[in-house]
Amino acid sequence: MTTPIPGPKPKMVIGNLLDIQDEVPIRGIERLGDIYGPIYKLTLVGRNRIVVGGFDLFDELCDETRFFKFPVQALTDGQDPKAAQGLFGALSEKVDDWQQAHRILMPAFGPMAIEGMYDEMHDIATQMVMKWARKGPESKILLTDDFTRLTLDTIALCAMDYRFNSFYSETMDPYVSAMNNLLHSRSVRTQIGGMLRSLMPGVGKQLENDVEYMRKVGDELVRFRRENPTDKQDLLNSMINGRDPKTGKAMRDELIAINMQTFLIAGHETTSGLLSFAFANMLLNPQTYFAAREEVDRVIGKDKILPKHLNELKYINAVLRETLRLTPTAPAITRGVRPENTEEIVTIGGGKYEIPRDQGVLCLLGRIQRDPKVFGDDADEFRPERMMDGEFEKLPKNAWKPFGTGLRACIGRAFAWQEALLVVALLLQNFDMSLDDPNYNMKIQQSLTIKPKDCYIRAKLRPGITAVGLQQRLAGTSTAPEVMNGVPRSPTIASGTKPITILYGSNTGTCQALAQRLAGEAVQRGYTPSVLDMDSGIVPTSQPVVVITASYEGLPPDNAMRFVALLESQKAEDAFSGTHFAVFGCGHRDWASTFMRIPKLVDNLLGSHGGQRLAELGRSDVSMRDTSGDFSKWTSEKLWPGLANYTGGPTELSKPVLPQVELEVSSQQRATHLQQRLFWANVTETRTLTAPGEPEKRHIEFQLPSDMEYSAGDYLAVLPLNPDETVRRVLKRFKLPWDAVITIKKGHSTSLPTENPLPAQELLKGYVELSQPATRTDIELLKELTEDSDEKSNLGALLEPKAFAATILEQRTSLLDLLEQFPHVQIPFAGFLALLPPLSPRHYSISSSSLAEPSRCTLTYSVIDQPNWANRSKRFLGVAGTYLQSLKEGDQALVSVRSTNKFFRLPVDPETTPVLMFCAGSGLAPFRGFVQERAVLIREGGRKLAPAILFIGCRSATGDRLYADELDVWAREGIVDVRYAFSREPQHPLAGGCARMTDRFIKDQGDVFELFEKGAKVYTCGSSEFAKGLGAAARKTALERERKKGNMEITEEEVDKWISERRNERFVSDIFS
Repeated sequence: MTTPIPGPKPKMVIGNLLDIQDEVPIRGIERLGDIYGPIYKLTLVGRNRIVVGGFDLFDELCDETRFFKFPVQALTDGQDPKAAQGLFGALSEKVDDWQQAHRILMPAFGPMAIEGMYDEMHDIATQMVMKWARKGPESKILLTDDFTRLTLDTIALCAMDYRFNSFYSETMDPYVSAMNNLLHSRSVRTQIGGMLRSLMPGVGKQLENDVEYMRKVGDELVRFRRENPTDKQDLLNSMINGRDPKTGKAMRDELIAINMQTFLIAGHETTSGLLSFAFANMLLNPQTYFAAREEVDRVIGKDKILPKHLNELKYINAVLRETLRLTPTAPAITRGVRPENTEEIVTIGGGKYEIPRDQGVLCLLGRIQRDPKVFGDDADEFRPERMMDGEFEKLPKNAWKPFGTGLRACIGRAFAWQEALLVVALLLQNFDMSLDDPNYNMKIQQSLTIKPKDCYIRAKLRPGITAVGLQQRLAGTSTAPEVMNGVPRSPTIASGTKPITILYGSNTGTCQALAQRLAGEAVQRGYTPSVLDMDSGIVPTSQPVVVITASYEGLPPDNAMRFVALLESQKAEDAFSGTHFAVFGCGHRDWASTFMRIPKLVDNLLGSHGGQRLAELGRSDVSMRDTSGDFSKWTSEKLWPGLANYTGGPTELSKPVLPQVELEVSSQQRATHLQQRLFWANVTETRTLTAPGEPEKRHIEFQLPSDMEYSAGDYLAVLPLNPDETVRRVLKRFKLPWDAVITIKKGHSTSLPTENPLPAQELLKGYVELSQPATRTDIELLKELTEDSDEKSNLGALLEPKAFAATILEQRTSLLDLLEQFPHVQIPFAGFLALLPPLSPRHYSISSSSLAEPSRCTLTYSVIDQPNWANRSKRFLGVAGTYLQSLKEGDQALVSVRSTNKFFRLPVDPETTPVLMFCAGSGLAPFRGFVQERAVLIREGGRKLAPAILFIGCRSATGDRLYADELDVWAREGIVDVRYAFSREPQHPLAGGCARMTDRFIKDQGDVFELFEKGAKVYTCGSSEFAKGLGAAARKTALERERKKGNMEITEEEVDKWISERRNERFVSDIFS
């Protein structure tokens, strides 16, 4: 007996139309697969449809004796059944038109014939390369646009000797416009917007005109060639002059024209998408970009690229394979039961699921080729190495099918592959490419195929290459000197100046603020600083460079990944010869195994490849909360003396000065001024989660922008506003009227808006940090600016290490607090502004799952409102929590999704991998998202998941048990097993006598270790103190259990090592301050 195929319940008339609504249609369909599993069914427009997204079931569907390819609906809609049927649109391979065209065209797509098209491919690729070279590095390039021009012109020239000349026009050829309009309308026809648009006056007529125009172009190409015959061995001549080797018949003109049309559509759309995704993936994973470039330099060098080189590009070949695995440009194929199949009931899944004969099965290649059973737990990662050194050949037969399967697989695969290899090699050989937006996240757009959306890059000629020299190289006549493996260098600086480059890598803004502060100090010492994020920067030889970077779980910051990959790719020992550098790093000692990994790596790679250190590596352990002090000590004792020896600048200044920051301002938007890529999101819900009298914790929900995606476990960055009360304190201290308007003149180093009148309240609320602890430099400056002897003495006392730690850091005493405590300090408002760091976004764990509602996300946060330790007459208000608390339904906030540690995700195989989650307070946030996702999988998808236990620490059952009703329901339904510890009510039945999480862990250790032995993944979210306490209890308990088993020789060090080796594999943490 077969099993019913799961799926969402259809509604009257519309079926499951609402379930698949998405800006990208395929994404809506894939999301249902995430819920219902490897097979599910839909009802659309009155028809049932089966969807498969798992390898095992797809493997059966690839059996050509039982199943066959259904035609691509986008290519056959509206087609007269009696009309000619092209290779891609034919109803089956049994159709005479398909068989005749296939037999005639197979030789035209053979290896020798494809190689014969190389020169024409090179011709078109050269046009694009020269366009990029002449426009220069300041020109933004939309990858999909230029690759569409490239592939359309290539297929047209190689197939039919026709030139669209797309690179000589700013607009696309009318044929492309008609084709894009047609394909887009068909791809969105299951979307409500597409349906409504089809009802608008003129839309249907326009589509008819587009179809007719495309048909006429095909007919005209055939007519023109018959009237003007040539000897060229292209596809058009093959069809006009060829004869079917079986029947001896020639192809009729109608059949030739329809095949030319499908070649133009499919032959350029898919390759354009492949190239766009390949470069997007490489630039988002820069270590792969530099590995591919190194291969080009090694195999080809400065020579003209020839066909013989392409077979030697093993890594680039793997890049293309891996690209098509993750993002197959034709994201789905349809399989159906062969008419000649004699099975009484056709099934897949070992007889489990029946496949009706009159129904196609939509196979989601983007999910099938990410099946963790085949590709492992890192199936979602871009890792070309899995496609080389024999690994590709070891894959199951049907695990990689981006070109389709069986007789109906893409006939033009070799054509597309040669073109893609050539273009990738040409671009890597000649350009240093980078993303225009370092924070770009892959987004998808869809027509017949999928492509990356809004992926802009910049392309700079590599060192030693000019546009003129490049033209000669492409023609094979270059006499330019060979410069390969070059590192981008800074331009020559005019004598008489003292330039300095300051590069920062930062996710949270700390290192960026340090870089801006250093720039201000540099100006006072006579330097001309340039401040850039690491990925936007260069490695100069004509000026010193200071790198300030953090390390996140041993990985580079988001805006330093390319820079680090560039350093790691260098082979030459003198790659950075002439570079004078210094590195300062920030890290958190709780991550002992990866502490300071990236700063150490940058310092080591620059030094070991010819660079000369200006100062030893500077370090700050942010857990000690004196990063500013550590930085000041390093700059004064190490950096400035080192720079003085190199440039002849001053070692010290006679007295503290107001710091200045030089940053280019290009827009009057707050997020842009603060150099943050953020977008407006609408608030749709807010509520309080705790009882009156408890430390307040709240819930807020945002409607995200349409193209902003997230996964459970991600962060949402929120750019806050300072509390009104804090702003009023500043206005009072500087005796500014409430309606004061500030205009900051150009010429000063600042990240604030210049030459733009701005209300003082708006400036203070939205652009600067008012509540951060003061720095040592701040205190030294205030000491100089007061004439009062008592204030001088007291400020001096605060500089003592113990006093600074206790009074400034522990009590979070801000610069504003100090100015109120020391009223005789004479500091102008402009100087006060210059001392303040720019306002930075706060990162919150998202507390929802996109499977529940893909366009909305929620945050769970604490509101800090307590006496100000520095001034008991004032309140200390947490900036971000107070801001979020002020938002009401209908308000807007600047937000952006930021990826978390890639390992902080639910297991890829939730049916077999148990989950253990430990948290306290608002640390519940990501786990609410995890459990909500499990609820969707179980409730809607009918999935049977492995057990999950959620351990929560809070004060009491009624005061701060967050999301109590929701969790109780989930627990009753078996979605999660919730275990509590109540610090104020340990005897409550839910707490089981446990006041702390360590108590609960020890009490339930049997359940914990039972699940762990079954492969459970363990997650922790909370403060560092929480994580340390829980970790100590876990280690102690593990040691005791091992010794009870008779393993008396085991030591604490061995337990620590065992756990450390499984970090991120079995143990994953998200720690917050």
